[in-house]
Amino acid sequence: MNIMGIKFAPLSIPLERRLQTAAVFYYSTSFVFFGFSAIFLFVYLLFTKFFFIPLLYFAWFVYDHKKCCQGGRRVEWVRRWKLWRYFADYFPVTMIKTAELDPNKNYIFGYHPHGILCYGAFNCFGTEAKDFSTVFPGITPRILTLEGQFWFPLHREHVMSTGACAATRESIEWLLTKEGKGNALILVIGGAAEALDAHPGDVNLTLKRRKGFVRLALKHGAPLVPVFAFGENDIFLQAENPKGSSLREFQEKIKSFLGFSTPLYRGRGMFQYNYGLLPYRKPITVVVGKPIDVEKVSEPTAEDINVLHQKYMDSLYALFEEHKEKFAPESKLIFS
Repeated sequence: MNIMGIKFAPLSIPLERRLQTAAVFYYSTSFVFFGFSAIFLFVYLLFTKFFFIPLLYFAWFVYDHKKCCQGGRRVEWVRRWKLWRYFADYFPVTMIKTAELDPNKNYIFGYHPHGILCYGAFNCFGTEAKDFSTVFPGITPRILTLEGQFWFPLHREHVMSTGACAATRESIEWLLTKEGKGNALILVIGGAAEALDAHPGDVNLTLKRRKGFVRLALKHGAPLVPVFAFGENDIFLQAENPKGSSLREFQEKIKSFLGFSTPLYRGRGMFQYNYGLLPYRKPITVVVGKPIDVEKVSEPTAEDINVLHQKYMDSLYALFEEHKEKFAPESKLIFS
């Protein structure tokens, strides 16, 4: 149904699809707005008879603020919400396993590309929508995200309930040394910088200079697992921002100041298909590659790091090439 050039969703859409859209709306908006909404709520409560609620929560936050760097607080029933299966079916999201993982080891997964909001990563590793615990028995996935996510009241509890922890050196060291074995740390290595390159078509990864994860893998003898998400960059349209452009320079300055990037993107809305903050319904296929064995080196040299880093990039490229014909035959993988 078209009204003044805007294509609206028909009223006859099945309830199942409506629920899928609602689930994606929940994730998309909570990621951006829930933390700020909680702050406004607590400020409001300070001036009511319920003023003690934010005061008690603040005391709890002071006591608990390091938890995001000390293993987090996953809640399995949250990870198994039916909501997340609707979320997965919206695109749909598919996870492909290419090798077994030993539950007696800890792993570092490198997830590529970042995309706009890491929809594939969250769905596969932050929930049980794709039955991760069944596909990889004995392995506990832990998404690592910006520490700033854990500064917002209530939002931090929700993020931690999915198994997420802060993407800091302290947090990674803790997970690799104090949480036993069978942990899979999911790092979106390209981070905020890579989000600015999230355009459909060729995939430009921010990876050549990202070597901190390699150093940590060597220091702890943690195998590296390349993970590639076909379609992650295809679910939104981002404003053209080539390197050197005025827009890109402005975005880089904001990223340097705030610590996160601000891609100008659009998708569809809840009830129409032209504009909005919801992603388009395009498939995301997350391929979990074979682990790269890493020998423990307490004090890795620059050469040790460079050799393993190159091996990782080669493995990631091979993973992409092996599956691109089926999922992205026209795309090229570019390392920056």
